Amino acid sequence: MDPTVLDGIISRLLEVKGGRPGKQVQLLEAEIRQLCVVSKELFLQQPNLLELEAPIKICGDIHGQYSDLLRLFEYGGLPPQANYLFLGDYVDRGKQSLETICLLLAYKIKFNVRLWKVFTDCFNCLPVAALIDEKILCMHGGLSPDLHNLGQIRNLARPTDVPDSGLLCDLLWSDPSKEIQGWGMNDRGVSYTFGPDRVSDFLQKQDLDLICRAHQVVEDGYEFFADRQLVTIFSAPNYCGEFDNAVVLHPKLYVQSVFLVQEHDYKQS
Repeated sequence: MDPTVLDGIISRLLEVKGGRPGKQVQLLEAEIRQLCVVSKELFLQQPNLLELEAPIKICGDIHGQYSDLLRLFEYGGLPPQANYLFLGDYVDRGKQSLETICLLLAYKIKFNVRLWKVFTDCFNCLPVAALIDEKILCMHGGLSPDLHNLGQIRNLARPTDVPDSGLLCDLLWSDPSKEIQGWGMNDRGVSYTFGPDRVSDFLQKQDLDLICRAHQVVEDGYEFFADRQLVTIFSAPNYCGEFDNAVVLHPKLYVQSVFLVQEHDYKQS
């Protein structure tokens, strides 16, 4: 991809920083298509299980809240000043999904079906999980009864659609539950819930210290589980108008709040 074209896209996406929340960025279909195609190639060059080193900032759900993504970067530093790991749910529900996914997709209806297929093809190439300093395992959803070693994650085929069941499905869809031991049915109608005993057992067998995941709204932006052996983080503040905080996880410092949301930032007149 032409570096000048790429720099121009990034510049336009950052121009709205500090301005009125919700201001849209004008991007050409050809530019977006090229971003997806090049990104897909880069994703497939990476392993399914990313092996990363701290310092790195771990971010949970963004859900198309582009102004908040820009605030996260303002707080933590723009790349390459800082390294980030995003755990999924980049788009939908928020009003600027396109801007969000192009700096890291507003409404897909702004563009045609052919372009949406390009996005889908790109997402099907994303790495599935990350391992930080060989001690912190990060994924979007959670554990799986089919997961017995990290090599299974490394060996998952890509590109691939997410199946209705199995290891890949669980890594993206499962949830922790305080109400059970072992494995249980998930109210989402897909995958499982898992109890604190499953977390402890998995960490011990894999010689890990912590599981970091996203996938669920948590009121303070983060919530510990299983005696602080698992943490859920959520990085979309004022989600659906109900929650007032968001966090980024620093592996060396653990959880740190990013900012408190001011009401006037999000209420529409």
